[in-house]
Amino acid sequence: MLTYIKESVEELKNNVTLPPRAESSNLMVIVAVFSIIFALATWGVDSLFGELIQLYFTKVIN
Repeated sequence: MLTYIKESVEELKNNVTLPPRAESSNLMVIVAVFSIIFALATWGVDSLFGELIQLYFTKVIN
């Protein structure tokens, strides 16, 4: 296990290159926008199903 950790740190130091700061910022904005859109879509579908279930049980019980 210790060998694995040492090799992982070595690989991070020598083989991994980070993108430029401007590219990282652009990608962060894209991820944030899509996360918000996905959250709003999930909220919308959840609200719709909640209303449909409430309507269904109102019709069945009454």
